[in-house]
Amino acid sequence: MQLRTDYLGLELKNPLVAAASPVSRSLGGIRQLEDAGVGAIVLPSLFEEQIIREEEFMEASLAAGADSNPEATTYQPTADTEHAGVADYLRTITAAKRAVDIPVIASLNGVSSGGWMRYAALMEEAGADALELNLYYIPTDLDQSGLELENCYLQAIHTVLSQIKIPLAVKVGPYFSSFPNMAHRIAATGASGLVIFNRFYQPDFDLDTQEVVPSLAYSRSEDLRLPLRWTAILYGKIPIDIAITTGVHTSGDLIKSIMAGATVAMMASELLQNGLGRVAQILDQTEFWMSEHEYETVKQMRGSMSQRNVADPSTFERSNYMKVLHSFKHEVYGSAAGGAR
Repeated sequence: MQLRTDYLGLELKNPLVAAASPVSRSLGGIRQLEDAGVGAIVLPSLFEEQIIREEEFMEASLAAGADSNPEATTYQPTADTEHAGVADYLRTITAAKRAVDIPVIASLNGVSSGGWMRYAALMEEAGADALELNLYYIPTDLDQSGLELENCYLQAIHTVLSQIKIPLAVKVGPYFSSFPNMAHRIAATGASGLVIFNRFYQPDFDLDTQEVVPSLAYSRSEDLRLPLRWTAILYGKIPIDIAITTGVHTSGDLIKSIMAGATVAMMASELLQNGLGRVAQILDQTEFWMSEHEYETVKQMRGSMSQRNVADPSTFERSNYMKVLHSFKHEVYGSAAGGAR
């Protein structure tokens, strides 16, 4: 079976991509991911807040001795590992490209259109094969309209595209009034890919300490249904690659993603929970399934279960809601009737 595919114009040996995770934070982890067999690697994000904080630290350090002894003309900030993240990130990109043969995708996380976006060019210069722009923003301003928020996203994309020549993928969440329209507008910017969906981490309350605490939960295969639905609806309607990045845990999840229309499926939670050995297992199982169902290439599979290729496209839309409710009602009443007899 031929698992090779193209994503963002890059040739991948298979469509299973290592999503950003703690594993890809170090050079050792990046090597392990390549050895495990993934088709490409997405590095953890460099955050807008992180860049701004480090620049402010540098400015404050340089200004600290401005009014000191005039003979002290070579003041420089003291090296501090807490503020070395940006430089370390760029060094990791360069080292990774020397160490592995698969594509390495850098990641920027933010939403405001500011000077921090020039780091996209530095990532390209460091050797990144592509860039993933992770637009992660929770709107809290009552006066900001949905259109204004969408325009902020699009402006951020345009700004990054003006900085780089390498392909850009845009990662977003599902919370738009009209996600198809937003996907269409993102494609029109010149981006090469759309990554769906970003997972917004929800805070929780600690009732003992009465404090708000961060909460991190691994995804599950059930979480695949939302990106699967939108991928199947968008396939063939927008001229860019689609990557699914939530709920991919099994070979079945990978196959479903491709059949819905995704170019690649990205995995993190499964690798963190059950180890990198899962990559080979999933790829072997995928090849076996393809053989059993007479698919020779991933390209043959792609989009075969999308809205444009199924007998009843409305199953992806509202009528499916009525069918599910009717089916559920029938099962419940049928079971109760059977018990009564």
